[in-house]
Amino acid sequence: MKAPQQILTVWQKFDDFPMETLTKAWYSTLGSKKRQREISLMKEHRQQYGIAGNCFDLAIWLLDEFQKEGIKAYPIGSEIETKGAHAAVVAVDERGMRYLCDLGDQWLTPILLDSHSEDFTDEKLGGYFPGAEVQVIQKKNEVEILYHRPNGKISQQLYQLEPIEMSDFLQAAEISQRNIYRKPLLECRVPYKSEIGHWEFYDWQSYFSTTEGLQEEERLNSNVEWAKKITVMTGYDQKLVEIALEVFASLEKKNRSV
Repeated sequence: MKAPQQILTVWQKFDDFPMETLTKAWYSTLGSKKRQREISLMKEHRQQYGIAGNCFDLAIWLLDEFQKEGIKAYPIGSEIETKGAHAAVVAVDERGMRYLCDLGDQWLTPILLDSHSEDFTDEKLGGYFPGAEVQVIQKKNEVEILYHRPNGKISQQLYQLEPIEMSDFLQAAEISQRNIYRKPLLECRVPYKSEIGHWEFYDWQSYFSTTEGLQEEERLNSNVEWAKKITVMTGYDQKLVEIALEVFASLEKKNRSV
């Protein structure tokens, strides 16, 4: 079910890229008319501040890297142009087999989607997603991923597999970057013993997930403390993180007063 080396070589360039909404909150304070950053600017920000971006940023960047290597790839998603929008990428190997490449959900490696392949299985598999086994259930023009957690909980994600026109995808990306309506979110992959765990910061609470289970960490007392913690976990510029968290805190305060 794993992708061939040509696809993996591109994917592995992003192994240490978190997925987060902090960057768009920070970027909103700069007054740019266009909120979806060009790839050149994303690279500049990565070098200067250590930041990555949300699922649209990561998908756009990944698509560009696939294109440079001559690998066919296209954007897909779920609930595009809604508050729950999620973006991902499908890469196609030389045999025409499709692989899900989802940096937004912090997958460990791409996974085969085509059930007619002799390599395909719908059994539960480890090593693809941090802290969970996954199952791929292919349906007509869509695929359902089931995540089996150590505590027995099962969650799911549905992807529409029809390629999205790049112009439509960029429009959806712009909408996503302009809407800072959720709680602050950051997810990253972290080495742990003999596996890769999943660290998440959401709504001023952090969690660490591995095959041993989900651990809720101690809640910190201020945005400065959270910024320091996030900087340790990601290498992000601490001042930038503080600015982003203040954007979310101000929005939350405003919503409470309405």
